[in-house]
Amino acid sequence: MFRPAAVFAALLLALPAFAAPVTLTPANPQPSASDLSPGLAVSYGYPGEVRTLKDAQAGLKKARRGPPLKGLSYEDNNEGDLTLTSRKSQKVAAEISGFIRFDAPGTYQINVFSNDGIMASIGGQRIALYDEIHACEPAGVQEVIVPEAGWYELEAIYFQRKGTACLMMDWNVGGSMAPVPDSAFAYID
Repeated sequence: MFRPAAVFAALLLALPAFAAPVTLTPANPQPSASDLSPGLAVSYGYPGEVRTLKDAQAGLKKARRGPPLKGLSYEDNNEGDLTLTSRKSQKVAAEISGFIRFDAPGTYQINVFSNDGIMASIGGQRIALYDEIHACEPAGVQEVIVPEAGWYELEAIYFQRKGTACLMMDWNVGGSMAPVPDSAFAYID
């Protein structure tokens, strides 16, 4: 027997969950332009097996600093290509840190795409969590309230198990989602 209410309920459960808006806290003090380098700082660990963020964090206990990321614009690559700026293509864990600049206060939507897992925060608030092995997919849109223009701390743990890799961030500036430009990221060297 066809049950429209049951079908509708199942469809609602299949839709991505959108978290309640979070208010970001600007970096305090704001970093000076002379202290900043373009991109994001990254340290890499190479665990023997990585299927979860917990595995990634364990692998990062012996992490070493890698070449900085240009930003968060690493599209899905080809199998065998290096993951981000690491020296490996598989079983890579990365700890990423730096700042993201918002040029104006307001409410933004942010979406992080990863292959595989990601946990990211901006201005002290979690904006992405996807703790499993998957293709290059979005973690889900997070609405953020930016109280003032300026720099906000960004931190992330990322892992890539095998196959292809991606790590990207989109935001809505001007009413539509678009990649966050690499120029919006910086770190203190």
